[in-house]
Amino acid sequence: MASETTAAATGKVGVVRRDPMAMLPFCGYHMGDYFNHWIEMGEKLGDKAPKIFNVNWFRLDDEGHFIWPGFGDNLRVLEWIIKRCENKVDAVETPIGYVPNADDINLEGLDFSMDTLKSILNVDKAQWTKEAEGIEEFYKKFGDKLPKELRSQLDNLKKNLN
Repeated sequence: MASETTAAATGKVGVVRRDPMAMLPFCGYHMGDYFNHWIEMGEKLGDKAPKIFNVNWFRLDDEGHFIWPGFGDNLRVLEWIIKRCENKVDAVETPIGYVPNADDINLEGLDFSMDTLKSILNVDKAQWTKEAEGIEEFYKKFGDKLPKELRSQLDNLKKNLN
């Protein structure tokens, strides 16, 4: 996962970073240890660990406009997440994980086409291959302190994209 920097993190806004919430400058210990802490926490929680969903509300179209209609309609995706957690809807497996079936996102009363929804749920393998390269480069910073689980996930992602 990547995010863009804020002025608080580097003084320069909009630089893509791969550290969680651009917090690398603020972490008081090695990020490999930080990542490992959260992996261990997940193991301790087992099936009680929260489910994690990734949403990109800020994708842009070819003219630079946001594709998703906006903050007021985010509840539509959150509704799908809740239903998914309750096993009331399924998902489509992709090389990067699971995405909603487009038909399971409530578009009622929204001027947003099913074709547009399907396009934002599509996984572009070429784009994700480039992302994997960026992750690989980021991981080099941590040397032998990079948790093996993160390396394994990246290797699996690359395999899925081929």
